[in-house]
Amino acid sequence: MSFEGKIAIVTGGIGGLGLAITKRFIKDGIFVYIIDKSVPDSFKIEEGDTFHVFEGDVTKRDTVQTFVSMILSERKKIDILVNNAGIIKDNMIWKMSEEEFDDVIEVNLKGSWLLCREVAPIMREQKKGRIINIASRAWLGNPGQSNYSASKGGLISMTRVLALELAPRNITVNAVAPGLIKTPMTESLTEEVYQKLLDKQPSKQAGKPEDIAAAVAFLASDEAGFINGQVIHVDGGRSVGSIIF
Repeated sequence: MSFEGKIAIVTGGIGGLGLAITKRFIKDGIFVYIIDKSVPDSFKIEEGDTFHVFEGDVTKRDTVQTFVSMILSERKKIDILVNNAGIIKDNMIWKMSEEEFDDVIEVNLKGSWLLCREVAPIMREQKKGRIINIASRAWLGNPGQSNYSASKGGLISMTRVLALELAPRNITVNAVAPGLIKTPMTESLTEEVYQKLLDKQPSKQAGKPEDIAAAVAFLASDEAGFINGQVIHVDGGRSVGSIIF
């Protein structure tokens, strides 16, 4: 896969899955613009010839507009957008606050929508582009995640709509739905909870962030030009069916 001269945006690109995607893109020769709400000073120091980090909130329209305008001013184009920024605030619905619901929808769904809205006209003018939305297997439904599952389900529906809207200009829009992946978030779970999640995996093991990055890189490539509006589950087969043994 050739990515020479490509420019990408990765939201939430300094940790977890976002960092793995950023590293994969850099390895493939893509210059990456990262937007993240909180950026450590150590990360800022490392930026240079391979990436640029912008501290900002993807839920703020003015911030997103400023970020995208900066990229267009510096690079004159945007080839790839990866909407990865997301948060989790789990609770059963009878315990979930309105604030917990709103916060998750704002970041996971509206933030992605704002980036797509700003980038779509640029890609339409270029007559080429790739948008990859990071969803979750949770869109199929998880107890305690009425906010998170709704946000990821909405993101998948948005993916399908934008695929139809942008296809005439040679732009593809797809989603990657990770399952159980070894990240700082899953590592913070209790051993008992983590083991229960592993037991539900057909392979009895978790995936790696690099597994997600590989799927994203493929969908961002020219080789994936005829894949559009799809949800690629990267979950070790967990979404195939019920585990009854």
